[in-house]
Amino acid sequence: MQEELSILIQARYPLVYMVTSEEERAEQTIVTISQSKPQRRVFIWTVTHGIIEYGQPRNVAQHNTVSPEAAIEWVIRQKEAGIFVFKDIHPFYSAPVIRWLRDAIASFKGADKAIILMSPVQEIPIELEKEVAVLDFPMPDMGELNHVLSQQLEQVRTRRITTEAREKLLKAALGLTRDEAEKVYRKAQVTAGRLTEEEVDVVLSEKKQLIRRNGILEYVEEDETIDSVGGLEELKRWLKQRSNAFTERAREYGLPQPKGMLILGVPGCGKSLIAKTTSRLWGLPLLRLDMGRVYDGSMVGRSEANLRGALKTAESISPAILFIDEMDKAFAGSTGSADSDGGTSSRIFGSFLTWMQEKSSPVFVMATANRVERLPGEFLRKGRFDEIFFVDLPNSEERKEIFKIHLSKRRREIARFDLDQLANVCDGFSGAEIEQALVAAMYEAFAQDREFTQLDIIAAIKSTLPLSKTMTEQVTALRDWARQRARPAASSVAEYQRLEF
Repeated sequence: MQEELSILIQARYPLVYMVTSEEERAEQTIVTISQSKPQRRVFIWTVTHGIIEYGQPRNVAQHNTVSPEAAIEWVIRQKEAGIFVFKDIHPFYSAPVIRWLRDAIASFKGADKAIILMSPVQEIPIELEKEVAVLDFPMPDMGELNHVLSQQLEQVRTRRITTEAREKLLKAALGLTRDEAEKVYRKAQVTAGRLTEEEVDVVLSEKKQLIRRNGILEYVEEDETIDSVGGLEELKRWLKQRSNAFTERAREYGLPQPKGMLILGVPGCGKSLIAKTTSRLWGLPLLRLDMGRVYDGSMVGRSEANLRGALKTAESISPAILFIDEMDKAFAGSTGSADSDGGTSSRIFGSFLTWMQEKSSPVFVMATANRVERLPGEFLRKGRFDEIFFVDLPNSEERKEIFKIHLSKRRREIARFDLDQLANVCDGFSGAEIEQALVAAMYEAFAQDREFTQLDIIAAIKSTLPLSKTMTEQVTALRDWARQRARPAASSVAEYQRLEF
């Protein structure tokens, strides 16, 4: 970004909009650029103090430049080269302010002068859209965070720290601003009296606060491991193969970063649980994108801005997993949204597709869907996702494993249960329906103040009508579609297809 800004300044771009909340870091970058030939003086404008030359105390502000109109007029009158930074001018956009900015742009032709509008939010009047260059000031990289950590270690006189501990503390702070990193390192030191890799959780808690402040993303924590998912061995194998896909070793080997995966299947068969447990398997944060919170009809363009902000936040703390549950509902109305919401859904859908196609940050998109016919065709084309998996109803062996997992969670000794009989009785049940049948059996026995038995579970199964019976047509249609277009998540089906081929 520093190189791009330097090129814009040298190319005499008159107006640059810099989106950042890190004013101090951004100012230091601008001052560094100003030292190159021809050298330029740097002036800072704020509504509280007016125009002050960088490095000067606040009491030497230029006379009568508090109002934005007067400040821009003062800038136009200057003859020498300079960079003029206006902080948070967006609330003062009015016809006179916009006119003064356009006059400044016209007067800068042939001069080594530039105005930089600095703000944490991007608001550009339509009159200036053709004149302004927009830059997003990036978050600190590992090198800058390493400098922050070294300073903190010197202050607490803990210079000895292992390379592995330093790397963990730095990676945990990725996505935080420089000030946030300084504060959270101090917090970790105050909490434990030291700064080692054991305090990584303290650093990660600040990252959770960052997600919580966003309001659209949700930081999901899952205690279960991928071994708590019954069956789906082919899908598990695929995920385990890529557990180190975001490491430097993978880059050195020449592997590209994984883009994402789409998991289609019958409701209640473990799609969402797989997504959550993958976070723990890969050691990456899981961010759930709530599309319901993205849509905001309070003003035009607000929904699109919400999506951009959420994706930008996800990229800032990458590598991470972006989880979109039930994508078929999130984007179901995108194809005909012009009649229902003025085209908002279509624009959001288009923005998301463009981001998926062009993103270079290590954000792995993990999406689930139940109704494939509701998904826009653009999502399903080759290359959008690394793989499309189909999760079918569990077979006999998988049902047996699911019973074993859920019984083991609730009782230490499960030898008294005949798992083969239970697996045969619940033919056509999903994993969620198996769990609920077990819970129903436990409630029945609990109400009678006794231990639940095999017969209680069988009785609960017999009294349950599974989804495969109530929605036979939908399940059959999904299976027919997936047979030729998706990869089976169960190892037995995958092996059969490989032998058939």
